Amino acid sequence: MYSKLIAYQQLIIIISFLAICSTSIIAQVASDSRPNILFFITDDQSWIHTSYAGEQAIKTPGFDRVAVAGIYFENAFCAAPSCSPSRGAIITGQEIWRLGEAAQLFSAVPKELSQSSFPLLLEANGYQIGYTLKGWEPNNFKIYGWEKYPLGTPFNDHKIKPLTNRIVKNDYSGNFKDFLNNMDYNKPFFFWCGTSEPHRAFEKGSGITNAMDSNKIRVPGFLPDAPEIRSDIADYLLEIKWTDQHLEKMIALLEQRGILENTLIIVTSDNGMAFPGAKATLYEYGIHIPLAIRWDMGIKSGGRSTQAMVSLTDLAPTILEAAETTIPPDMTGKSLIDIFLELNTIDRRYSFSAKERHTICRASDLPYPQRAVRDRRFLYIRNFEPTRWPAGSPTIKSSHGWTYGDIDQSPSFDYLQKNKSKASVKKYFLFATAKRPAEELFDITIDPQCQNNLIHNDDYKTERSRLSKVLTDYLIETEDPRVITESSPWDIFPYYFNNPKGITPFSTVQNE
Repeated sequence: MYSKLIAYQQLIIIISFLAICSTSIIAQVASDSRPNILFFITDDQSWIHTSYAGEQAIKTPGFDRVAVAGIYFENAFCAAPSCSPSRGAIITGQEIWRLGEAAQLFSAVPKELSQSSFPLLLEANGYQIGYTLKGWEPNNFKIYGWEKYPLGTPFNDHKIKPLTNRIVKNDYSGNFKDFLNNMDYNKPFFFWCGTSEPHRAFEKGSGITNAMDSNKIRVPGFLPDAPEIRSDIADYLLEIKWTDQHLEKMIALLEQRGILENTLIIVTSDNGMAFPGAKATLYEYGIHIPLAIRWDMGIKSGGRSTQAMVSLTDLAPTILEAAETTIPPDMTGKSLIDIFLELNTIDRRYSFSAKERHTICRASDLPYPQRAVRDRRFLYIRNFEPTRWPAGSPTIKSSHGWTYGDIDQSPSFDYLQKNKSKASVKKYFLFATAKRPAEELFDITIDPQCQNNLIHNDDYKTERSRLSKVLTDYLIETEDPRVITESSPWDIFPYYFNNPKGITPFSTVQNE
């Protein structure tokens, strides 16, 4: 009996040794030592809503694990507070005003942008590329004859029972596993996981139903602290928690296969939360997004934070440099590799954001053009057409079917509209919907809610002049048509949602 036990133990040791060897073989068999890349992007999430950033109502261990082992970027900003323009800026490494039609939602994407789409550049340089669910969307790539989708092969076959009836059935981690099972381990990979969450709509009341403590929820200062608002935020946070669970599983898959150490993991979001006064605005909660990056073999002294001003346009050149792939000269983003190596050789005092047309929601289908510059303290916004409605007309139904079309329908906005005549609610409604001055200036260190416009405060004249010049100089340098020409191409570009022929005008009212 004892001899049988010894033999059994020896067999276990041999099996364990072979398992360890096979894992290391998977990790080491690749002749190409360049990093694998996992790009995990949520949909409509503001920077503050991770447990690493201090959120108490939920835990985000997946995001936190990346931040703890890598670098947490305290000041990361999207190029646009709207899905497809932001994603276009990420993929091409350029500011949205350089993307032509693709600077707007539901656009046709100019074919020449394929030349600077970093996943295609990776593929041309030996990478295997794939994605699951939401990529560079919503857009039309057929109009200009793209030969292939810029994120490679889709992996969407695996489905899962969602936590709520508004969460999609896509099994993000299961589809990533499918990608890994089908890849050639002799080559590095790039995989894009684009979650649909926490994009609206949410299952109303799902956050509280799933035992979230509404007392721990922080209501931002641009929204009233009402039970309806807290419940809506809880529903939003629940979807963030759901996405993070998939991120955890994906990290575990990398670990199990022995390839975590040389995988560059980027976790971020395309723009801020879909609440009135956030998404589709250049205010702080619309453009300030979460960003954590881990790369054990490429980041020096992991487990640190940086206050450098970073744009999501910086990610494309970062990935290309890490992958030893030539960075196209038309990219305006700056590689973050100097931060990875603690060199800090690049000037990162400013980040820039912009908006053109989000939805069709104004007379003559016109956009609401804005540009902004952010430093560590101030946010300066320039509104090129202050006579237009920033969130959409109160009298014109948008392409999505409601007035104030740039604000997503939600319990929060319903509450504002139903109670806007009350003194306690009116200011919040006006913040989300009213016309704005040509310039805005906010001290984010004391006013992250962007409630106190300092543009006419004499104490801030110097800052106003400084940031105005910084913005203008950058727009000229990067050839923004709004500044270097008298033309406004986005006023006439077609829109492809609820307007299948792409012919404007969509609306019938010509004045407001």
